[in-house]
Amino acid sequence: MGEARVIEGVLDGTQRLDKALADVADLSRERVKALIAEGRVSLDGVPATSGSAKVRPGARYAIAVPPPADAAAMPQAIPLSIVYEDDHLVVVDKPAGMVVHPAAGNPDGTLVNALLHHCAGRLSGIGGVARPGIVHRIDKDTSGLLVVAKSDVAHEGLSRQFADHSLERAYLAVVNGHPRPAAGRIETRIGRSDSNRKKMAVLPKDSSRGKTAITRYTTVRSLDECSLIECRLETGRTHQVRVHMSSIGHALLGDPVYGRANSQLRPLLQRLGFRRQALHAAVLGFSHPVTGQAVRFTSELPPDMKELIDETGH
Repeated sequence: MGEARVIEGVLDGTQRLDKALADVADLSRERVKALIAEGRVSLDGVPATSGSAKVRPGARYAIAVPPPADAAAMPQAIPLSIVYEDDHLVVVDKPAGMVVHPAAGNPDGTLVNALLHHCAGRLSGIGGVARPGIVHRIDKDTSGLLVVAKSDVAHEGLSRQFADHSLERAYLAVVNGHPRPAAGRIETRIGRSDSNRKKMAVLPKDSSRGKTAITRYTTVRSLDECSLIECRLETGRTHQVRVHMSSIGHALLGDPVYGRANSQLRPLLQRLGFRRQALHAAVLGFSHPVTGQAVRFTSELPPDMKELIDETGH
């Protein structure tokens, strides 16, 4: 099952232990409490016994997070749009609505289930039994390109490129309003929201939580009450495009979490039945992890986003 992942550091405030560790380790407070009960949390080398205990600034913590005991995903004959494939990797054009890997609430019908059938089980084992081959992911209701590793050497090579942000990734999005300036660079810290642990949020610049996130956006076309924009990622944080565009007042159309359409657009979205964030992973470029060759793939906008743009175009 693999070794536990150890998270270590120094606490910089006086608060409850479970809240302090949830903030710095990006875990839920309930998860922290369970780890304390299992004897997996220590403060200054001494096992912690209570999540409600107050901690002092400067206390050193260590959390041993065990690997998830996921059930093995089962192969399923689900149609896939394969953009490229060789012995080491496969590039897929994922439809909106498809979950990438099995998890609570989505045990099957995922991209992993489909890939296990398509690849006859030949996927990298580094991601574990529930996430074979998965190097990165895009949200369930985001469409577009992602690369999956078939061999461990490809998985390791691709993971390095994601870690050093050397890949080319461009997303197309339809956002509320017209960004001013029409092009720009957004740099913030992104981490879990204090008010809703299922959401991500822009954090204060001096926060010890979260990670730096950088998005460059360009307006491709101005539409009625909205805009088609391209976002290029210099980092790859959870919900990065959705959080960043919402943070500057231009949330994605259809986004149920980070914003909603203005009053003029809401009837249109209802008429079209558009119920997802208008986000598409349109470009994916990287160095092939085995051959070293530069490869680049593009994906056309899906029909639902094309229809949305046609209906809002001048």
